[in-house]
Amino acid sequence: MVSEHSDEPPDGETAQAERTEGETTDLALKILIAGGFGVGKTTLVGAVSDIRPLRTEELLTRAGQFVDDTDGVDHKATTTVAMDFGRITIRSGLSLYLFGTPGQDRFWFLWDELSQGALGAVVLADTRRLEGCFPAVDYFERRRIPFLVAVNCFAGARTYDADDVSRALDLDHGTPVVLCDARDRESGKDVLIRLVEYAGRVHTARLLDSVS
Repeated sequence: MVSEHSDEPPDGETAQAERTEGETTDLALKILIAGGFGVGKTTLVGAVSDIRPLRTEELLTRAGQFVDDTDGVDHKATTTVAMDFGRITIRSGLSLYLFGTPGQDRFWFLWDELSQGALGAVVLADTRRLEGCFPAVDYFERRRIPFLVAVNCFAGARTYDADDVSRALDLDHGTPVVLCDARDRESGKDVLIRLVEYAGRVHTARLLDSVS
């Protein structure tokens, strides 16, 4: 069971924690923040987290220049090598544990462990390098983990509407696409609320289908 007041990541496959205090039940849900290299996953977790976020960033090296595609993100000097972790209280009684996944191919073996027990996922996208989020989209679709696509609006990037992005990524019908600024707490919080609402509907529909 995960304590709502712990600043450490929950263990194993725990997706939610309940703590009874009088008549109040507190719920903690596990959310993944995924996407390609340099789309703003670490930035988003840091912007919305109520606690000091845990980061596992390392400096990019000359040796990694042949495996890390930095086109379009030439200024990027660090990369996540395990995960980012943060926590946000959405409202009284509901907290989200945020797990930011590493973006490069060579760290994808960590995704299976991080995805255990997750309610859903945010796939961050950069319209300048939209192909970078295809692996995350494919991953969550194959494992039937509810997700939405959040387009991080970088300065100078071309503006696309949600339908354009949905078609470009060939998303399943109904998968939400939203615009956001990963640096802004309120923008990031809105994305997370939208995900929780969407994932809740998906899981409820699947439960009803299974008992009908």
